[in-house]
Amino acid sequence: MNTTRRSFQTGLLALAAGAFAPSIPSAFAAGKSGPGVTATEIKLGQTMPYSGPASAYGNIGKAEAAYFKMVNDNGGVNGRKINLISLDDGYSPPKTVEATRRLVEQEEVFAIVGALGTAPNAAIHKYLNSKGVPQLLISSGISKFNDPKNFPWTMAALPNYLNEARILAVYAMQQKPGKKIGLLMANDDLGRDAQAGIRQALGKDAAGLLTVESYELTDTNVDSQILKLKAAGVETLITYASPKFAAQTIRKLKEMGWQPTHLLSSIAASVAGVLEPAGLDNSVGVISVTYAKDPTDPAWDNDPGMKRWNAFMDKYMPGANKGDLNYTTGYYIADFATRLLKACGDELTRENLMKQAANVPGWEFDTLIPGVRAQTSPTDFAPLKQMQMMVFDGKRWKLTGGLLG
Repeated sequence: MNTTRRSFQTGLLALAAGAFAPSIPSAFAAGKSGPGVTATEIKLGQTMPYSGPASAYGNIGKAEAAYFKMVNDNGGVNGRKINLISLDDGYSPPKTVEATRRLVEQEEVFAIVGALGTAPNAAIHKYLNSKGVPQLLISSGISKFNDPKNFPWTMAALPNYLNEARILAVYAMQQKPGKKIGLLMANDDLGRDAQAGIRQALGKDAAGLLTVESYELTDTNVDSQILKLKAAGVETLITYASPKFAAQTIRKLKEMGWQPTHLLSSIAASVAGVLEPAGLDNSVGVISVTYAKDPTDPAWDNDPGMKRWNAFMDKYMPGANKGDLNYTTGYYIADFATRLLKACGDELTRENLMKQAANVPGWEFDTLIPGVRAQTSPTDFAPLKQMQMMVFDGKRWKLTGGLLG
């Protein structure tokens, strides 16, 4: 397989954990370590779309690698450095499977951490659970990844798409009661979660109010879907799409002169990755929902967490576009992984890593908006549950209202 290997040395921060999930096997004795762990190293693996149609998300992996380098430069995790092996899967599930098998069976990584994408992670979901390999902090919010009873080795890092879609649908109904809602969605688990959440929010009115159009990742554009949504009389458009198709949608709406209320999924809210390619003027008035701080918003200039993030970016990612929210996402996920590893103490086994992941007590992170805390339990593996609406003003996102969810 033609993959790109990115191997990085890294290390981490500390917090303690609580009770152990009953569905996870008992941990080894204190001081014992699992595969991928030596006296000097913790080896982690992941797959990322550094190429292909979702390559914009590759910046998440770059930020994670840079964060781990920063932690390593500051001593690592109890003297151990993190060696992150990040392989390019091009957002192709068959390539994800091949790369993940290599990471588990040849590289013998301790855990798969921060792997990106719904379809790629779904392709390795059963495999990693059958092997007892942690599939941690997936860069996806699909609801199927919150199933600790049946898949005790899997946990996502992002807010649940089902819940996010409910929030957007409720907002749409509040702003334009009784008006038609259109959903432009990827024909995958992400889109299906979005549709399910919207239908839950609309209830019995869904049949009369909701029009759905889907696209394939291999499609060239979504022009025909947008034309059908307009013809259906849609007044609020909810877009659940990858950056490429989200940017196309914003541009197409402007070209058509069609001005529905446009609600954008959080995964496509990057200024640098979506709104700039779409045209900042074209993006004025677009509404989205977020759990993270917008680094371009001067409201965060004196925020201690964002000061740390900016210092990190200046030193470890010089020249990177700070308007790209993928960098704040990668920073958050790597920080989360760091805390979990440190919480393991001297018991760096896969079982104990999952024990810590199953008992996160409400951690705050530098790049998350105030009040959004990561919290899990042995029966709930969805760490982030709160979000806030925001509106794009042509330069940056502006938060509006309070926390929802």
